[in-house]
Amino acid sequence: MEVYSQWSANEERATLKGKFANDRHRPVYHFIPPHNWMNDPNGLIQWQGLYHMFYQYNPLVADGGVILWGHAVSSDMLHWTDLPVALEPTPGTADAGGCWSGITLDNGGVPTIIYTGKNGRSELPCVATSQDNLVTWQKYEGNPVIATPPAESVGTDFRDHTVWREGDTWYMGIGTGLKGGGGAVMLFSSPDLYHWTYLHPLYQGDAGVDREVYECPSFFPLGDKHVLIFSSTTRSYPVAYIGTYADHKFTPEIEERMDYGSNSFYAPQTFEDEKGRRVMWSWLRETRSREEHRAANWAGVMTMPILITHNEAGEICYSFAPETEALRGANLEFGEQTVSGDTLLDTLQGDSLELKAEFQPGSATGFGLILRSSPDGSEQTRLGYDVNTGRLYLDVTRSNSEKAGEVSPEVPAYILEPGQSLRFHVYLDRSVIEVSVNDRIYMSGRVYPSRPDSLGVGVFATGGEATLKKLEAWQIGSIWE
Repeated sequence: MEVYSQWSANEERATLKGKFANDRHRPVYHFIPPHNWMNDPNGLIQWQGLYHMFYQYNPLVADGGVILWGHAVSSDMLHWTDLPVALEPTPGTADAGGCWSGITLDNGGVPTIIYTGKNGRSELPCVATSQDNLVTWQKYEGNPVIATPPAESVGTDFRDHTVWREGDTWYMGIGTGLKGGGGAVMLFSSPDLYHWTYLHPLYQGDAGVDREVYECPSFFPLGDKHVLIFSSTTRSYPVAYIGTYADHKFTPEIEERMDYGSNSFYAPQTFEDEKGRRVMWSWLRETRSREEHRAANWAGVMTMPILITHNEAGEICYSFAPETEALRGANLEFGEQTVSGDTLLDTLQGDSLELKAEFQPGSATGFGLILRSSPDGSEQTRLGYDVNTGRLYLDVTRSNSEKAGEVSPEVPAYILEPGQSLRFHVYLDRSVIEVSVNDRIYMSGRVYPSRPDSLGVGVFATGGEATLKKLEAWQIGSIWE
């Protein structure tokens, strides 16, 4: 493999700027690597005031394959400077086939990465450390630090790490599947991050689910409860369990789907920043064909920074970090108005926007926002709410007039109380849509309009009238200028 530790991503990004200038789908203010493939966020950490974004990266082609750790740094979680590749495979070692997902820790002042080294079908934990504030990394000569998976694991799927400290002891959960069926997170303990002892499953799922693997686990306290997040290979979306942690075992009490959008959000990772906030980024997958994203020479986007909190019922709440407001440009505001049917807003257009809209249902059975609409409405995306079922949806079946897209799952997400408003907070960035609903529910999706004039924004109501209490919009420019 070519050596990328000396490769300048900043120079690469500048060289490629003209190449992507006319790409109507490439985001301009979400984090994205200079080109080619990105998937899971890795090693998220704030170190000496700076936020570090590591990510699964293939700089050779816009597709999976042999994976490295890309790296970027930011002072505000918005504007990023590319750094050299942090980790790349070393021939003849435990990571010869790829440096897969993991985390970054502060081990007594020493920045330490624990990642999954892949070699053939083997997937085992490896360690690397940095002596220059996370710029370059040295791999531990004794890798892998766990030689074999536990006996009850299927063995070939034993990857991704969540690590925390209790007193003088480190604990690590590793995602896997079980021989009897069902996913699990296996728990290990260590005095030093290098010597690990297997304890038992931190949590194991239903044995009736064949070939399920829990990927990318994240385990952390939230209020007086604990949260276990993982991405399920059988469900193809992340799950959050809220419950109790006692005797080094986790017992879930609430199960939540983390995204009610159209199957793009995957492999979220969280960390606690220096303000004590639980911050999350996640990979937003492409939903166009492999041939399309390979031809475009890029694939994969990170979400905006999302804050994880909880309400009085113990449920997880999702809101965009307030730092994102610094991206706001020119502003438009629309006052209270009655909505019936579809209405495009004549003075508001764009594919790089922040929107905040508040609705009262009135007599309507459904209402919401129209995004990326062509002037005749033949191509459009609808972000809506079904009053009768409590279903939130992102309907992208008409987002591209040349082919059908996906629609959000047919599941209830949020029940409005009598007189309660519904607030959509939207980040639209060309092919990316992210939504926080009442700072409680998260939604995301990808859209690839075929028409260059699909820039319209509007509102709609079905089955009666709804009231748009207020709509605010801001234009957003490129973070790479």
